Amino acid sequence: MGFHEIRFPASLSFGSVGGPERLTEIVTLASGHEERNSPWAQARRRYDAGVALRSLEDIEALIAFFEARHGQLYGFRWKDWSDFKSCRAGAAPAFGDQRIGEGDDATRAFPLLKTYRSGAFEAVRPIVKPVRGSVRIGLGDVEMREGVHYEVDETTGIVTFAEPPNRGVPVTAGYEFDVPVRFDTDRIQVSLASFQAGEVPNVPVVEIRL
Repeated sequence: MGFHEIRFPASLSFGSVGGPERLTEIVTLASGHEERNSPWAQARRRYDAGVALRSLEDIEALIAFFEARHGQLYGFRWKDWSDFKSCRAGAAPAFGDQRIGEGDDATRAFPLLKTYRSGAFEAVRPIVKPVRGSVRIGLGDVEMREGVHYEVDETTGIVTFAEPPNRGVPVTAGYEFDVPVRFDTDRIQVSLASFQAGEVPNVPVVEIRL
């Protein structure tokens, strides 16, 4: 699968509409009861980049980015302004934000994860496109140093330690991240007359599995 390690201009994604989508199959029985099942382990996010366009310069930037990705052919990074870091919206990422594993004296590589909790229930999301320079890693209550104790692969979200963490030691992480997406259309239709009148083009973007 072709993927370009480049982010859609953050100034153009700010103000876009979108978020997570789930697929739920529902069968209604003769009794009126329902059976519900989901074939997706993870949500898939969709966005509309068109609603964030505010000027003719934005249109030019969009078209240039679209052409360079060859429409739907190549994936790219997307900043979801409503969900782009390991901590709460008003905080800065810290090394203890998310638990991503536990040492066992053997494992050196750990994938970045983000856990969403509501009451006694939770959903765990793999983070595969961390932002370069934003990842902070901890072992227990101690922050580690990138380049000394661990390395981060920003293209996969895998953290690799120089030495396996000791057995039973929590491995934690804080970070900012992007969503891997592609355009969900091979066509961009823009009318300058309608754009100046307040109508914006529809530019669908959809998350891809990597």
